[in-house]
Amino acid sequence: MESKNTAPSSMEVQQPSQAAAPIKIIVLVAAIAAGVQFGWALQLSLLTPYVQLLGIPHTWAAYIWLCGPISGLIVQPIVGYYSDSCTSRFGRRRPFIAAGAALVAVAVFLIGFAADIGHAAGDPSGKVAKPRAIAVFVVGFWILDVANNMLQGPCRALLADLSGGEARRMSTSNALFSFFMAVGNILGYAAGSYTHLYRIFPFSKTNACDVYCANLKSCFFISIALLLILTVLALTFVREIPVSAAEISEPLKKPKIPVFGELFGALKDLPKPMWILLLVTCFNWIAWFPFLLFDTDWMGKEVYGGKVGEGKLYDRGVRAGALGLMLNSVVLGVASLGVQFCARGFVGVKKIWGGANFLLAIGLAMTVVITKTAQHSRHYAADGALQTPEPGVKIGALALFAVLGIPLSVTYSIPFALASIFSSNSGSGQGLSLGVLNLAIVIPQMLVSVTSGPWDDLFGGGNLPAFVVGAVAAAISGVLALTMLPSPPPEVVATKAMTAGGFH
Repeated sequence: MESKNTAPSSMEVQQPSQAAAPIKIIVLVAAIAAGVQFGWALQLSLLTPYVQLLGIPHTWAAYIWLCGPISGLIVQPIVGYYSDSCTSRFGRRRPFIAAGAALVAVAVFLIGFAADIGHAAGDPSGKVAKPRAIAVFVVGFWILDVANNMLQGPCRALLADLSGGEARRMSTSNALFSFFMAVGNILGYAAGSYTHLYRIFPFSKTNACDVYCANLKSCFFISIALLLILTVLALTFVREIPVSAAEISEPLKKPKIPVFGELFGALKDLPKPMWILLLVTCFNWIAWFPFLLFDTDWMGKEVYGGKVGEGKLYDRGVRAGALGLMLNSVVLGVASLGVQFCARGFVGVKKIWGGANFLLAIGLAMTVVITKTAQHSRHYAADGALQTPEPGVKIGALALFAVLGIPLSVTYSIPFALASIFSSNSGSGQGLSLGVLNLAIVIPQMLVSVTSGPWDDLFGGGNLPAFVVGAVAAAISGVLALTMLPSPPPEVVATKAMTAGGFH
């Protein structure tokens, strides 16, 4: 067959490349992922409870998380577009990485000191809503999400540039990036689970900032120090070859950003396998996102029986949830190796994904069982104070967190590999196909952010209603994966790196 002589897509333009860099340089750049993911881990484990301590009701807490999918949809393509065409003497990617790290520092300051700034601006003391602190927090939170998305895209692109077009070096770079993401997750969740971290920074506890707030502030101090150290090291020792305007490909010289037009325009011409993949991915993320938003809040309220801002039980439950997320990350890292082995061996990809979705459905349904068991086994002290849950309840909840690392490893790998395979089979661009897949991830996240709070409130509050919907969505995703999703041959899967995924 004759190949068509078509212009390259702006999302798959081949830029001038440099020779492959030494592995130690690639390690330095990939290590930035640990700093970025440390911050993500703190966001996922501690910030949903914290916004409720500031006075945002549970019903509306999820709205703050709209920034994640929105910035993943908008910021990453725009930053990628402009970094591809950047002619700075410092290189194409390094200016964006530096700017992203600087914005993270600003955002962390605003989040960590939101209560103090709000108090200085006139917020009342005590357990009442703090509108000025909430405003500062929301601004910092959204800046942090934008900055994290600014960092990740250019880091991955710089790794691709430093690989010099060598497939083996690129695979190694992706594996290192995923490894450091796992390291950052484990460190971040470990820091979030430690209850006395604020003692390292005694100044963090103030009249406006209680122990929970001081621990959060201390975690972010460590986060920004880690990120800035890793970023400075990488940008100091990595050298990019500046690109002149004459070397930029024609599609990138246009003043207009064609990313979004191409993304939505590509939906018209998608082959059937890609449509099925998008459908399975969509239900998969409807299942995951409520748990990712409210897992530590569930531990604090439903499992430990605590109330936001009252006593220490809620705080202890949140810290236990962060410990559960650390176990989840460990299992995620180990299971990722198993997913690659099984996908390239005797187990078909569709069976792996379908089975993982059913495991996710069972896990989310088990949150109801654990909650009811915790409620029926409450113990009270002589003074009437509620005690921590029985050991069996705590072990069961932590085991659930750990087991869910298995389906999460599948969610972070197989959809991206399948998108790459299906796009290759249909002649579509890799970048465009992965961008379309991103729509099936961020749109469900937006939907859950808008609807989960009011849905939970409709049934009397708490987190179980959204988790039950997630269980149903996971079961639907599993059925669709097993019955409709095409399964590529193992030898084709073996050629695709399965380390591309992540959380927006």
